[in-house]
Amino acid sequence: MTADQPPKVEVVVVRAANLPPSPADAAFSIIRLDRIALETAPRLDTALSEIPGISLFRRTSSLGANPTSQGVSLRGIAGSGASRALVTLDGVPQNDPFGGWVIWTRLPPEDIGAATVVRGAGAGPFGAGALTGVVALEEITPPAGAWTAQAEGGSLGYARGAATANVAVGPGILLIAASGEHSDGWIPVRAGRGAADRRLTLDDRSASLRYLVDSGPVTQAWRVSAYEEDRGSGLVGAESRARGVAASVSLARAPALRVLGWRAQTWLLASDLFNTSVNVAPNRQTASLANDQYETPVLGYGANGAVRGVWGHGTLEIGVDLRGAAGEDRETFKPVAGVLTKNRRAGGQTVIGGVYAEATEESGPLLLTAGVRVDGWDTFDGHRLENTITTGAQTLDQHPADRGGVLPSGRLGARLEAGGGAWLRAAAYTGFRAPTLNELFRPFRVGNNVTEANAALTPERLYGAEAGAGGTFARATWSVTGFYNRLDNPVTNVTLAKGPYTDPVEGFIPAGGLLLQRKNVGDVDAYGVEAEVSARWTNRLSTRAAVSWTHARVDGGLAAPRDTGKIPTETPEVAATAGVSWKPFARITLLADLRYEGARFDDDLNTLRLGAATTVDLRAAWRPRPNLVLFVEAANLFDVAVATGETSNGVFSYGPPRMILAGVSIAGGGG
Repeated sequence: MTADQPPKVEVVVVRAANLPPSPADAAFSIIRLDRIALETAPRLDTALSEIPGISLFRRTSSLGANPTSQGVSLRGIAGSGASRALVTLDGVPQNDPFGGWVIWTRLPPEDIGAATVVRGAGAGPFGAGALTGVVALEEITPPAGAWTAQAEGGSLGYARGAATANVAVGPGILLIAASGEHSDGWIPVRAGRGAADRRLTLDDRSASLRYLVDSGPVTQAWRVSAYEEDRGSGLVGAESRARGVAASVSLARAPALRVLGWRAQTWLLASDLFNTSVNVAPNRQTASLANDQYETPVLGYGANGAVRGVWGHGTLEIGVDLRGAAGEDRETFKPVAGVLTKNRRAGGQTVIGGVYAEATEESGPLLLTAGVRVDGWDTFDGHRLENTITTGAQTLDQHPADRGGVLPSGRLGARLEAGGGAWLRAAAYTGFRAPTLNELFRPFRVGNNVTEANAALTPERLYGAEAGAGGTFARATWSVTGFYNRLDNPVTNVTLAKGPYTDPVEGFIPAGGLLLQRKNVGDVDAYGVEAEVSARWTNRLSTRAAVSWTHARVDGGLAAPRDTGKIPTETPEVAATAGVSWKPFARITLLADLRYEGARFDDDLNTLRLGAATTVDLRAAWRPRPNLVLFVEAANLFDVAVATGETSNGVFSYGPPRMILAGVSIAGGGG
């Protein structure tokens, strides 16, 4: 991990069909994970968890998390299953077009060469969705003829395999990547477990093809991919399946003095989600089907383009982007005597388009940058149709009015090289996130808790400022940043009633259950400090440590006055990570990673407290040959119970227990 320091632009080699990093990046808070950090992690979201403040909505990894809870957020500013951060792969958005979450199993770490995390509202070239920041992934591009293969397995019935190959085809290189994974999982409930509790199982597969061509000054990339995953959701009758295919075309030319650089991209993503949820009896001995989300077809699409000019000591980039989604949820629900009696179709379309301009100017040790965006958003064709299955009689016919608007945003930044390897920087920014189709139109159920949709939701807005310092000293690289963010109109699940309760639309909510609704709730004020330090003490010993402290509070306003003064849902105040890499012998590497997260609350009223947790992971690798690695890993070494949520009546679910894995990795070719 490189602390708060983007790569120097002038030494970047453009392999992907994208513009090189902008000089403006140096003025903002950026953390970069290199290839080593990624290839030693079994999953991408686990590797990203090295950075405090970056987390999925629920406190568990994609090994056991339902797809709808895998939204990613930065800086601990009110986590959300819909993602308050934008995830891209070589510039192409990876957030699901229906719900905004990220299917991490479709992004195997073997396929990723580096990850750059931009903390703070995106504005600039990142646009809608980059509310708390951006996770910019870069696909790996080894030389033609290179290949890798990895296999591992161990406790919890875990097995995984992955392979990549680069083949010279005509004037370009074809990158082939595939992975598959299986886990028997674990039962998330420990105390109070009953016959209704089952394992969080996982089976997933992914594959991708990318054809990369350097034709003179222009690089082009053609990429197609597919994924599928099947999960057991921890209760009898509760399971999920996610499927998707994606395609993108990217072309780019790097800028040079008096030569304009440019990029152009277009992409499509078709996804589908099957998900069932159940009602759980108070004694947890039985569970009955509550709803069957039998399909959720959605098509996401987009295009973007930019032109960048370079002169003397400055740059100017002008760009445009467009993103859209069209889809609906189709499910049966409302059980009577164990039989689902109603059918629902709920969905619509969203389109967001914007233009931006961003300039930089360097004067000696001082870098200045300014960017502005204007985005238009539209939600239309919204519908929620419900009917009785046996008779076909329509019981609900809602067609919310089309809505839209125009939102400006921007960012300013400055960086000063202070001498002696030290630097200072400051930035201010605004950003926004429009609600997803899932938030607008689809109600959902988790256990006995029902959350209603809200077609009247408006975009979330974030305003922020930060200042930081850092540098290198002896063998260490360090940085510290203080920030203040205000999140206006955050989409929050607001508690309306506690069971037993009968709702005219959703029906009976049993004892221990909650009726909630998504609402734009006042604002969230958050300020905090982030700090990182890494050091290479010898050629064989290096360490790193990072900490994030965030003080966040909700002002619920008129929409949710009971939330005022509360901590946002799923927001820990303190998170910290540390790691050691040691090579006691030339062919042996030992890694140790520690992660601490403070307590958080699983509800908006702060009544469901999830305690703090500290976990330790170990990895030992032996390289008997230059191209062969044998390794053994222990995840959650001390078998810490990490609470991830309350299911009902004071019964909590927990993340994975200790896992012991062993594997082999081999590489070849490429000269």
